[in-house]
Amino acid sequence: MELFGRHFLTLLDYTPEEILVLLDLAAELKEKKKSGVPHAYLKGKSVALIFEKTSTRTRCAFEVAAADLGMHPVYLDPQGSQIGKKESIADTARVLGRMFDGIEYRGFGQEIVEELAACAGVPVWNGLTNEYHPTQILADFLTIRENFGRLKGIRLVYAGDARYNMGNSLMIGCAKMGMHFVAAAPKAYFPDPELVARCESVAKETGATLAFIEDPREAAKNADVLYTDVWVSMGEPDEVWEERIKALSPYRVDKTMMESAAPHAIFLHCLPSFHDLGTTIGKKIHEKYGLTAMEVTDEVFESPASRVFDEAENRLHTIKAVMLATLGKEDSYAKR
Repeated sequence: MELFGRHFLTLLDYTPEEILVLLDLAAELKEKKKSGVPHAYLKGKSVALIFEKTSTRTRCAFEVAAADLGMHPVYLDPQGSQIGKKESIADTARVLGRMFDGIEYRGFGQEIVEELAACAGVPVWNGLTNEYHPTQILADFLTIRENFGRLKGIRLVYAGDARYNMGNSLMIGCAKMGMHFVAAAPKAYFPDPELVARCESVAKETGATLAFIEDPREAAKNADVLYTDVWVSMGEPDEVWEERIKALSPYRVDKTMMESAAPHAIFLHCLPSFHDLGTTIGKKIHEKYGLTAMEVTDEVFESPASRVFDEAENRLHTIKAVMLATLGKEDSYAKR
């Protein structure tokens, strides 16, 4: 299966078999990392990391993954490049494509990363856009497989705002891998119908199911995985908080919702999380609205069912797999 030279923009572009190859490679690289086995298969290569939106996990995962593979990563923050300001996206892509072996982009519209990919001449990886977050889904799926030994047939319930990158990407990933995806959300917060239709078409081939349920307790019944994300994304105005809190508070993952899930259920969150008052935003929301937690309670976040830090670590291993598979011809690491 040839993944060399491919972009990684959305899981819609990858077959179930290709996704499994990436997960298998990630598990292998994770074992090497844990065992202290060197795996600098891409020594001498360089990658550009464009971050129009800041990050902890995505940036660290890409930088450490690149270093482990023997590559030199160059981080470009919003002040560190002219992309879209003094230089067009197409021109930026053509410049960076002549200097680097691969380019990561984390920022705004999916059309930006798509244009980078069209013009760069080297593999481009989506570190997050408004619409999709495919590297996160690989980390989620590696975590799920580590806990259940499989993906097919797993019931994953996403509670909250399912209209954007996490809801979209989890729905796509579940459809691809024959899983059962449930969006627990108000009807106005369901994913785009056109994307739902595409995923339903995929699901017919894989045995997956998609469901959209407004009652949070009903949605959580028999879930293997309960998943949530912050209610307001980076770059959205402060006034959005009041609307989201009013609409989404019934979908907070709490002890009662976890009790509706299967006894073996695990909790996942892509992070960061507002589960206590340990953040500036958390304190601000508490002062204004009186909340001590938002999308998940501290009780669930810190519970034995929580796998959020395993999930965060797996960003490193799955991102490493994506870069190795797309930048390294298989014969360069086949005897790994």
